[in-house]
Amino acid sequence: MSVVILDRDGTIVIDRGYLDDPDGLEFLPGAAEGLCTLHGSGYRLVVVTNQSGVGRGLIPPERVPAMNARLELMVRKIGAELAAIYVCPHAPDDRCECRKPAQALMRRAATEVGFDPRRAIVIGDKESDVEFGRRAGAGTILIAGAGPGPSPAPGSRQAPDLVAPDLVSAAAAIKAWRGP
Repeated sequence: MSVVILDRDGTIVIDRGYLDDPDGLEFLPGAAEGLCTLHGSGYRLVVVTNQSGVGRGLIPPERVPAMNARLELMVRKIGAELAAIYVCPHAPDDRCECRKPAQALMRRAATEVGFDPRRAIVIGDKESDVEFGRRAGAGTILIAGAGPGPSPAPGSRQAPDLVAPDLVSAAAAIKAWRGP
């Protein structure tokens, strides 16, 4: 099964810091089209997101399900579907096993959704997303506002397989790289 694992903030939706209002979720330019392209090409879409605002006390834990429901609705409205959303609610200092780049949420997603992480593609806007994918043996794409290509982000310790300016470009790159 072909699976694309996506970060949420800065990859699918505008990163608004510690957002806890579902109405504040808004697709980044190219994100809706990219999600539709991936979904239409047969990829299952899984979101794995670090939400440290919960662990820092800036986002009430009960807001997480509302945020997830809003994202799922947004994606359904454009004609795509999310197979699952996984959230790490811990602060970085908590040293949990689920905060990317740790692998607990990757293992959980692989078990629950049913895929081999080594055959997945991870797309995100941070080095931790790239490392998350690398640790799992997955392909990686960094959303970095630069043209598509195999170069790492400046100063990156973890080089992604590809760099794309947005999700629609990443989707096109995946189709060229892995096929429809």
